[in-house]
Amino acid sequence: QVHMVESGGGLVQAGGSLRLSCAASGLPFSLYTLGWFRQAPGKEREFVAAVTWSDGSRYYADSVKGRFTISRDNAKSTVYLQMNSPKPEDTAIYFCAASRSGTLKRIGAYDYWGQGTQVTVSS
Repeated sequence: QVHMVESGGGLVQAGGSLRLSCAASGLPFSLYTLGWFRQAPGKEREFVAAVTWSDGSRYYADSVKGRFTISRDNAKSTVYLQMNSPKPEDTAIYFCAASRSGTLKRIGAYDYWGQGTQVTVSS
């Protein structure tokens, strides 16, 4: 059975930093593209970042480019999201997900999801 568990969420001041982690088990982690998505109250879930399994290429939503960094540690079966200079509009529940598909930004392309971790950015 596949499990993906996020951690590291919480309250952070605008301009600070926060690192989210997502530990996976029950799947061949190194063969999956990993993504981070988020969902704010009253809004649809949206793509944040992804890192491919094949060559480690990274992709970001325009809204977080230059501030957030996604990385993966295959030895630890963990994917990270470093959030620098967060803004109040980054407040959301953050989800990690795993995909065997090459369609990085499409929610339906992801096979497994975590339960999410709340991130609240205060102004």
